[in-house]
Amino acid sequence: MTDGKNFVETVTEENYKEFLESNEEVVLDLWATWCVPCVHMDPIVEALAEKYEGKVKFGKVNIEEDKNIPSVFDVQSLPSILFIKKGEVKEKVTGKLDEDEFEEKLEKNFDIN
Repeated sequence: MTDGKNFVETVTEENYKEFLESNEEVVLDLWATWCVPCVHMDPIVEALAEKYEGKVKFGKVNIEEDKNIPSVFDVQSLPSILFIKKGEVKEKVTGKLDEDEFEEKLEKNFDIN
């Protein structure tokens, strides 16, 4: 990110419905500061958000601050990555993904080619 632009939006209990409604293809990363795999995935999420800017919208939910969102999506483990198309969860992945695995999930769930 050379221009300082943030490619990943912070999603909260106040804005998650609008975030999902205003973006057709969404990756939602549920994380916490104490979750080491979550922190390790941060650079991957940032890099893919930049790579797919304009095609897929990336958002992050800090479950320590927004405690109700995990129950909305039946998330019980971290990290959890949700691939959401037109408001519907197409796939939920729990656990750390490397960049290649993450990209495969993007291509499987979204029209990005």
